[in-house]
Amino acid sequence: MHSRDSRGSWHVAALAAYVVVAIAFSWPLPLNMSTHLTGVPGGDTGVYVWNQWVFRHEVLQEGHLPYFTDRIFALSEPTNLSLHNYTAFQNLLALPLIGSLGVVTTFNVIYLLMTVLTAYATFLLAKHVTGHVAEAWLAGALFAWSPLLVTRGTEHFSLVAAAPLAIFLLVLLKADGHERFRDAVALGATEWLAASTDVYYAVYCLLIGAIFLAARVVAIQRSPLAGRSVAVRWALDVLILSMGGFIAALVVSGGWQFSIMGRPLPIHSLYTPMMLLTILVAIRVAWELRTSLLPTSGLWRFIRFSLAAGVVATFLLSPVLYATAIRIRTWGQLDPSTIFWRSSPGGVDLLAVFLPNPNHPFAPVALVDWLNSLPTKYIEGLVSVPLVAIVTMVVAWRAGWIPSRWWTGLTVLFGLLALGPFIHIAGVNTFVPGPWAFLRYVPILGLARTPSRFSVVLMLGIAILFATALVALTRRYPARRRLVVTTVGALLLFELFPAPRPIYSAEIPRIYQHVKDAGGDIRLLELPVGARDGTSSVGNFTARSQFYQTFHEKPLVGGYLSRVSRKRIDAMRSNAMTDALIVLSEGGDIPEETKARLIDLGPAWTERSNIGFVVIDRLRTSDALRAFAVGALRLEHVETEGDLELYRPRIK
Repeated sequence: MHSRDSRGSWHVAALAAYVVVAIAFSWPLPLNMSTHLTGVPGGDTGVYVWNQWVFRHEVLQEGHLPYFTDRIFALSEPTNLSLHNYTAFQNLLALPLIGSLGVVTTFNVIYLLMTVLTAYATFLLAKHVTGHVAEAWLAGALFAWSPLLVTRGTEHFSLVAAAPLAIFLLVLLKADGHERFRDAVALGATEWLAASTDVYYAVYCLLIGAIFLAARVVAIQRSPLAGRSVAVRWALDVLILSMGGFIAALVVSGGWQFSIMGRPLPIHSLYTPMMLLTILVAIRVAWELRTSLLPTSGLWRFIRFSLAAGVVATFLLSPVLYATAIRIRTWGQLDPSTIFWRSSPGGVDLLAVFLPNPNHPFAPVALVDWLNSLPTKYIEGLVSVPLVAIVTMVVAWRAGWIPSRWWTGLTVLFGLLALGPFIHIAGVNTFVPGPWAFLRYVPILGLARTPSRFSVVLMLGIAILFATALVALTRRYPARRRLVVTTVGALLLFELFPAPRPIYSAEIPRIYQHVKDAGGDIRLLELPVGARDGTSSVGNFTARSQFYQTFHEKPLVGGYLSRVSRKRIDAMRSNAMTDALIVLSEGGDIPEETKARLIDLGPAWTERSNIGFVVIDRLRTSDALRAFAVGALRLEHVETEGDLELYRPRIK
């Protein structure tokens, strides 16, 4: 038995060690906390910085619910942020810090804090599963600084805050068999925490809970009828072979075209045949198995426990749920994205799951180039399960380690989901549908529209399996425990090491000082202008504009959010001047008669819209857009800095 003091020292030591790793693995960011970021401000990084600033602005300066703002899309009604990846938990932590540390320093502090919390939460989970401190600590390091999460720290900062996943599983495992009210409160609070860091994590927690419930209720065993039903087995085998032969002939011939009742019926694609083959194989495997219900003595207690947790989560999420209800009432829809069978976002390439760490200083550039050649690109396509973890599990398995069915099943399932709707191997589409091809149509689950991010739970499962495998090895060779743990730990940290990290300047161009110093709540028009979200763009808006807004604080005409309603875009384009600016921002053209009319109406539109300044990005602005804006809005030049030109409308 360990004393309470010794248990406390474990926690302090684990946290302190994680802080050291966070500093070392983010180097040289700790030397540039106020001037640089680990992502480009003109990408998603700029929006995550903006999240913390606008949250504070709405709470402290405007004094209202922070899920509504007029700082973007300023020419229409206030923007609803309920479906935006708003990172409310991180924003709450940043709220008291921005005033003294500044926007950029605060963001970097919160980023490093999220990595430490993710590692520590995983440590607690692994400690609960294995009962060993050192092995659990390595599991936390593996997950928090895996290539997957380190790479997300260059763009998708909300995914770095993966602690809620580990906490949710920890609470779920501790509550199993007890289901006390305090456990329900903790689980509901964790669901709120997950939703407040990244909505994907809220969806993943719900899916994990459903899988956990299914595992308690349903048992899968070999069917005693399978061996006696020879005819059925043979029939399925013949169908599988026939479909396989059909697919082979289709590949060799390039397809056929038939005519049925005078209508052409082309058969060239492998999507449908491979789907049918996959279904037949699934039926064949299922025929060998049977499902049965386990004793349900505690089932209703668990259901009541889940409902209580749901009530707690709903109460804590009531502000964002209220904003969501307002969104539905205003815009008539929840999620503006449309799900298609073949053209939805793809998953990770199976080869990328086992790719060596491309963030390592010794990694060849070819690894990064190959990932960037994939449709998912580097940021979404990288997984890279650590080779040290794979070797450890293989050696432990050969030494007699039997991995947990629960952790293995959870890891494999989320790994399959991460492969996306159709499985790709080394850049080749096999046309084999994965589970996500069907689950993406399930309500709520469909909100997690980018399947590659399921790999976060895959990596968490790998971390726990790695810890249990390492414990099994040390039990197999107890006299060498210290040597085994030290050697494996050193090799793991060496493999994970990503420094020196690329960092990017967070400097604000000095021309924005004019905008900041201007009196009144004037609006800023940045050209090109438009509306952008996670999957589409109208016009040509950049997140850099919202990053610069954290300095000058003036409302922007355009905007960039995770999800932008189609009706919001229609509202923007209902104004002829705004629509013309959007068309020209896309590189399009407008009729000369329309252009002449808008030039005449320009001063009135500028005054009515309260446009105080216009910033033109010379690299991204066409000559046609620049000439139209200068002429129609009667702009006079104020200052030029680099590729940015600052103008103000001429005063009458």
